[in-house]
Amino acid sequence: MSHTTPTTETATARTTAGGGILDRELEAAIRRENRRLTGLKRRDLTLAIATPIVLLLAWEIAARTGALDGRLFTPPSEIGIQGWHMIVSGELWVHTLATVARLVVGFVIGSIAGVLVGLIMGVWRPVKAALEPTFTALYALPKIAILPLLLLIFGLTETPKILSVVISVFFVVQINTLSGILQIDPRITEAARAYKATGWRLFRYVLLPAALPSIMTGLRVSAGMAVIVITAVEFVASNTGLGYLIWNSWQLFQPSTMFVGLITVALIGALVTGLVIILERLMLPWRYSNSTKRKAKK
Repeated sequence: MSHTTPTTETATARTTAGGGILDRELEAAIRRENRRLTGLKRRDLTLAIATPIVLLLAWEIAARTGALDGRLFTPPSEIGIQGWHMIVSGELWVHTLATVARLVVGFVIGSIAGVLVGLIMGVWRPVKAALEPTFTALYALPKIAILPLLLLIFGLTETPKILSVVISVFFVVQINTLSGILQIDPRITEAARAYKATGWRLFRYVLLPAALPSIMTGLRVSAGMAVIVITAVEFVASNTGLGYLIWNSWQLFQPSTMFVGLITVALIGALVTGLVIILERLMLPWRYSNSTKRKAKK
């Protein structure tokens, strides 16, 4: 039969009370930190929305008051009206769909080819040794400079425009994929082989997941580059597309139409990048779950 002295009971009560106070203080600190993070997110969102609005208002006022030449810098309100007219007439849709079609086809083909070649070069050293010097030299070549050669071979068809996007995307994705494979810690592959992970299993469960962050970075960078390249190609080698719309508007001195094309290109670039980010979240759930846990611990 055990006996508990009054001193022991008092100490236990004090310990319990002290633990409860610490728990309450910790919960209060967590709530304060969560409120602070929520406030920061709201502030960031407000700044992200307010900044372009303020810039557009400043542009409108400057163009209306004569601080900017309204013939060159069309007020945003007139650009909006012109854009609406082009949407209603269908003109903007024709050029937008032409650009998006070339962009999507070229981006998909270039991405798949870049990932496959980068993985092969990372896994098989002889292939890397054979192709890396050539790819390094070709990557330094301005992609738009290849267009005359493509036009000479394929003529004024859709093929040169799509291939220009394919080439620009391919090298960025290939380089990032190869870098992702080469950065894998050798101890990880050794541990995988020790657990009988070889061949396809090693590639599927070790090499590919480890290289995915670099691959997704390559896709994000190449998405913006693809938009730039297809717009530049349409300047000189197309009679449809947003690049053609911008260039033709400049030649005819129609700045409002030109600004509509520029804004549409910017929106397409933002949309493509956003889709790649969504894909990254789907492909790398562990990366964002770990980020969320770290924020929660703070």
